[in-house]
Amino acid sequence: MGLLAPLRYVLDLVLPPRCPGCRAMVADDGRFCATCWQELRFITAPLCARCGTPFEHDMGPGAECGACLAEPPRYASARAALVYGGPARKVLLALKHGDRQHLVSVMAPHMARAAATMLDGDALLVPVPLHRGRLWQRGFNQSALLAQALARLSGAAIAIDALERVKPTPASRGMGRKARIANVRGAFRVPDRNRVAGRRIVLVDDVMTSGATADACARLLRRAGARDVHVLTFARAVREAEPIRQAAPATPE
Repeated sequence: MGLLAPLRYVLDLVLPPRCPGCRAMVADDGRFCATCWQELRFITAPLCARCGTPFEHDMGPGAECGACLAEPPRYASARAALVYGGPARKVLLALKHGDRQHLVSVMAPHMARAAATMLDGDALLVPVPLHRGRLWQRGFNQSALLAQALARLSGAAIAIDALERVKPTPASRGMGRKARIANVRGAFRVPDRNRVAGRRIVLVDDVMTSGATADACARLLRRAGARDVHVLTFARAVREAEPIRQAAPATPE
């Protein structure tokens, strides 16, 4: 430790720790500055028992939102740590498009807290895959990196290749829900049913928007014999009409 402390001091002078959201200098690596911390919108109870959409009022145990009651998703539950926007959006885009892979260590602990009991017992972490063309272009699958970090934090098993993306799909930005569902139809397959049969799957992705990708993957995994499928993401889109609660601790962590 005596040798490491001076080295850390020199590194901090040359490369001072930066806020993941705005790049302002902070005390330690991985910490948000006070401004970004206050802008983070954590998703906490009360929320839909199925998709994790926040409720304005406590609707009671097991309550589901109108969308899930009208068209139940194929997954058993979905949870996200943060609302997609502000510093959370910046961090996610910096990972995905800025090749800042170290941000996984900032994101994964928030996801683990949001997961509650998802990662207990015999959970099998399965990342949403990229098509090989997109993987070659980007150089990494951000969902796989998050799943690996979650496996290290929780001790849960992981199966990186339990799902395969067999069809390239255009970016879904700007698409409505029906278009997104059509966009991912036939895009995935389960190459080996024995990998998932009888298992409780935790499907890992960076962000949930309409839920079309999660639903398509959950449908395939259940057909392959998965006992149940849960979805865990760093962030999720929340319509402005939906309630958002600020639940951040008083000080950055």
